[in-house]
Amino acid sequence: MTGLVTAFGSGAMTNSIDDIAEDAQAYFVIGSNTTENHPVIGMRLRQAVRRRGATLIVADPRDIPLTDVATLHLKQRPGTDIALLNGLMHVLISEGLYDKQYVAERTEGFEALEAVVCQYTPERVEDITGVPAEDVRKAARLLARNRPGALLYAMGITQHTSGHQNVMSCANLQMLLGNMGVSGGGVNPLRGQNNVQGACDMGCLVNFYPGYQKVIDEAAQKKFVEAWGKTGSTQVGLTVVEMINAAERGEIRGLFVLGENPAMTDPDVNHARHVLENMEFLVVQEILHSETTQYADVVLPGASFAEKDGTFTNTERRVQRVRQAVASPGEARMDWEILSELARRLQDKLGLSADAGPYAGWDYSSAEEIFTEVAALTPSYAGMDYVRIDQHGLQWPCPDAAHPGTTFLHKGTFSRGLGLLSPVEWLPPAEEPDAEYPLVLTTGRVLYHWHGGTMSRRAAGLNEIYPEPLVEINPVDARALKIKDGEMITVTSRRGTVTARAEVVDRPDPGVVFMTFHFQEAAANLLTIAALDPVAKIPEYKVCAVRVEAN
Repeated sequence: MTGLVTAFGSGAMTNSIDDIAEDAQAYFVIGSNTTENHPVIGMRLRQAVRRRGATLIVADPRDIPLTDVATLHLKQRPGTDIALLNGLMHVLISEGLYDKQYVAERTEGFEALEAVVCQYTPERVEDITGVPAEDVRKAARLLARNRPGALLYAMGITQHTSGHQNVMSCANLQMLLGNMGVSGGGVNPLRGQNNVQGACDMGCLVNFYPGYQKVIDEAAQKKFVEAWGKTGSTQVGLTVVEMINAAERGEIRGLFVLGENPAMTDPDVNHARHVLENMEFLVVQEILHSETTQYADVVLPGASFAEKDGTFTNTERRVQRVRQAVASPGEARMDWEILSELARRLQDKLGLSADAGPYAGWDYSSAEEIFTEVAALTPSYAGMDYVRIDQHGLQWPCPDAAHPGTTFLHKGTFSRGLGLLSPVEWLPPAEEPDAEYPLVLTTGRVLYHWHGGTMSRRAAGLNEIYPEPLVEINPVDARALKIKDGEMITVTSRRGTVTARAEVVDRPDPGVVFMTFHFQEAAANLLTIAALDPVAKIPEYKVCAVRVEAN
């Protein structure tokens, strides 16, 4: 889409944590509460600002810890990121601040981009986003003056109906600044869960085989059929929300849920729970009981990270060894062991030969054997083995045994040759405030808990620090609604209602309320909308309309 397919097909960082921390002269952080969601990287950004005076621009609808050390905070309304990014590019082009040589030599599509962003004057951007026009100009000038600069984003960019286009806009900005293919630059998505990068690398995305080889590509299909005898469907599959919707229609009769908690973390949780409750057959593989295991016909006990042997791939594409530290309790087993055993039992049940049929080839003896097999079929992993990654890991692409791994992507050229500047128009969110639901809800995490809380809420110390769900509401809105700090309030959307304690604070602007999604007793995703990005199929967790009332 932009010539950055290698990175954005997977959501991987184009650059390394070290080169961003040490070589970037500026940071543009958008849609990422970095210090709370990615504390190690957040710490290094703070160090770069304080120790060597790096410029930090944060674009976020809330005052977050990182804004305390920011050079400039752009406080955009939720769901207006594209307008803001286009406004920055408008200033860069209209004032001649963009990297003209880089754009001429390494990109195409500049004229089409210019035709769109020229409509996004700082004054128009202020009307859409709420960010003062002069701050838009100031931010663009700072980014142009301080290069190389790294752009970092997280789920605040992707979890929108325009998430795919938000990422394209980020790429446009960085190419316009000449910040791609250089140390200290890049477009750097910070991954949302541990080893989600590794799961994507190994083919857990609905449209890719391992190594981001497209399932609709005939050459890739042929390769995997020759290696495995069968590859399943050669069509793009269904994402999580699409599976839930298909199950409701009766098109899916059984679900196997592995390490996921859709009864807590899917959007419009009431709908998801209704579908799970009515599934003909639901299997959940988990390390602890969760909201989803309550609906399961069978629960398979999986092993935790400390009980596993294998590899994790982190947010900077670094493949690292993981070693089993303790034995698994009871009947818990590693994921690959459970899946292999299921395949063997299906084979026996169906009376199939161990050497033929759809479940053949599952007689693995170790995680290393699986890694070796996948690496042989995956160009970006081809130069990796357990010996090479044993000490410090290797970053893909690593195409052969002599290759040292790739610290940053797109040096000299993009995967498609020239980087494509792709003009993107801003579109409003799927649901906007109205008279009945006048406020915007946005969601996120806090430092002390993790995702659906399945593990972190079992930790007594974390619960003592952050024991209950809070609803952040601006003092202006609180006064208008006669809400006092610390009292219980009700938050309602078109999909559900939750009750939680109000935190009257000016972190969000008037008109915006914020909740975490860690707490089952006030699950924010009871409120969120299941509208999907039409390309990436990511739900719009970050924007929905609500009303708030004092109890």
